[in-house]
Amino acid sequence: MRPECSYVHFEKAGHPLEEAPEGWRERQAVLAYGSNACPSKITWLREELGLAEPVVVARVRCTGLAAVWAAGLRYRDNQRPATLAAMPDVVEYHAVWFATPEQLAVLDVCEGRGGRYHLARLHNTEIALDDDGMRVDDVLAYVAAADIRLPLLVDGQMVRVADVAQAEAAALDGVPAPSHGLDCTHLPHPDGRTYP
Repeated sequence: MRPECSYVHFEKAGHPLEEAPEGWRERQAVLAYGSNACPSKITWLREELGLAEPVVVARVRCTGLAAVWAAGLRYRDNQRPATLAAMPDVVEYHAVWFATPEQLAVLDVCEGRGGRYHLARLHNTEIALDDDGMRVDDVLAYVAAADIRLPLLVDGQMVRVADVAQAEAAALDGVPAPSHGLDCTHLPHPDGRTYP
């Protein structure tokens, strides 16, 4: 479950943001619009992928984008994952990880960067901290790379995660959208390979 507040995760649990390490606002902001905002998922990342250090997770207000259901199902559990899409005038509340380089490397592995998702810098998107309204600039996000992670179109429309529960999402029938529609720039992969 995603908490409706900002927090810092360490010792396998969420703690008040006041306990975050000094200088956390200077870390790289990475939008978490799905399970990566859940304390249980962060604990899993620690146990399975070696995620280290406190993870700062700030609740944010996002304008112009939405979490929508992806076209394909996950191989490991046959569930439909969330993906990100442009949606003008829509306001949603998500989270931003203020990540260290080492934490970002773990997210790359988890998200299948260069395969399922690209890591991209978002442009022309308004993202602000829910706690104090401060704008968050230079936000990265994992956006669809493979067709199975493009937004699902049902009767020509994307399906927002906010509108359909995951338990029902796996049964949706549709086709991949041609694009996520986001104004963004893909970042070069650290392994030196080039991806479209």
